[in-house]
Amino acid sequence: MPDKPTLTPTPEVKPLSPKARRLAADYLQRILTARVYDVARETPLEPARSLSRRIGNHVLLKREDQQPVFSFKLRGAFNKMARLDAAALARGVICASAGNHAQGVALAARRLACKAMVVMPVTTPKLKVDAVHALGAEVVLHGDSYSDAYGHALALQAAQGLSFVHPFDDPDVIAGQGTVAMEVLRQHQGPIDAVFVAIGGGGLAAGVAAYVKALRPEIQVIGVQTVDSDAMLRSVRAGKRVTLPDVGLFSDGTAVKQVGAETFRLVRALVDDYVSVDTDAVCAAIKDVFQDTRSVLEPAGALPVAAIKQYAETHKLKGRTFVAITCGANMNFDRLRFVAERAEFGERREALFAVTIPEERGSFKRFCELIGARSVTEFNYRISDERDAHVFVGLTISRRDEAERIERNFVRHGFATVNLTDDELAKEHVRHMVGGRSELARDERLFRFEFPERPGALMRFLSAMHPGWNISLFHYRNQGADSGRVLVGLQVPHADEREFARFLHTLAYPFVEETANPVYRLFLR
Repeated sequence: MPDKPTLTPTPEVKPLSPKARRLAADYLQRILTARVYDVARETPLEPARSLSRRIGNHVLLKREDQQPVFSFKLRGAFNKMARLDAAALARGVICASAGNHAQGVALAARRLACKAMVVMPVTTPKLKVDAVHALGAEVVLHGDSYSDAYGHALALQAAQGLSFVHPFDDPDVIAGQGTVAMEVLRQHQGPIDAVFVAIGGGGLAAGVAAYVKALRPEIQVIGVQTVDSDAMLRSVRAGKRVTLPDVGLFSDGTAVKQVGAETFRLVRALVDDYVSVDTDAVCAAIKDVFQDTRSVLEPAGALPVAAIKQYAETHKLKGRTFVAITCGANMNFDRLRFVAERAEFGERREALFAVTIPEERGSFKRFCELIGARSVTEFNYRISDERDAHVFVGLTISRRDEAERIERNFVRHGFATVNLTDDELAKEHVRHMVGGRSELARDERLFRFEFPERPGALMRFLSAMHPGWNISLFHYRNQGADSGRVLVGLQVPHADEREFARFLHTLAYPFVEETANPVYRLFLR
């Protein structure tokens, strides 16, 4: 994983060199005369009230996710295409894009009545591919990243004589994106401490930085990247453009192996600082924006929000005014499950542990008593050893250091514990794989229960059980609903069948016996 950038203890605006001032001034005129409003709309600048209260700073969201194609990209695309001559438009245009620029080009082409071909990586979310098709453009899928698609698009351009509309490395595209900053400064004329902007190839950051530094140089412009797609940060550190061997694809809108030459020139001179955020932080930011706006951002759109939280915490900042450019909302619905799962880690609300308890009757209950009133987010257990039971458990926390305190408390009470909160293997895979067949699960009966989703429900279940009945399997995951679904394997002596039937019917929890289920017999029996 790439190192995160070292931030200064006291954030300061980078003084502009004469060369940087000239760059900003040159682009100011381009931005002021950019043609974008034939297709784009002026998006609102809205306060994120809940997030602002929570972090103690005034956070404003520049809602570019509300554009007609749910992204800022149509600004630069239309400005570029509107400046092509009639002959070039007649031949048609081509672009390479991970999705949002493609929609901008397709919409602009429809407005300008010209042909458009779009080359997209095969990893592009289907939502974006379908949207480009719907706007009338021809789609060609090629490669795993933007850089792969870009190379193929250049070959097609040369073969078919089309005009290339670059997603970021073009002065007209950069100027079109810079109109976002023009609106921000017009909409909020009071103090702004920093504007946070996501960086993929750098077009939006370059345009925003040029406009802000030309008119309000006291405002910091802070670029944001993911830790696994940080080509701009590495390039700035190296003093030249760096090509990454591969990029992370979660934030597909910023998954660029090499930034543009022109964007690098501008960003290097005009952007004050950089923040790198990880996947969990981005998922948490998506949730933050949803809670404030009821809108769902795509990962690239949430990068600035994640960065504001991280930046404010790193520098212990309070009372500042920050702007996050929420640059896109083209999110595949299928990804929401992953986002919801990982948001708790990004918000430091869930801790994971592997706990070893004695394989003896009563130890499971004793362990649950130790958890107490703390909300359980996950519980996975399968009998596998005659002496020791290994339990995978998730617990709600409010601060990251709580996980360490909980671990120490478990150990102090005789339960060997491994803190898995930062373990990627545990978070991504192992939590879904705990279990399997066991020779020790003889005479096991399997039940699905619905528990009320409140503290104490599990202890009520355990307290009502006869001490001679053994729990041989337990699986639970908090899904955010009013009731929790629990799978339990129980070993009940034949002599206790009548008492066990009374237990089930007096428990007052809905249940279904699954002992005869073929899935259970194939994979767990």
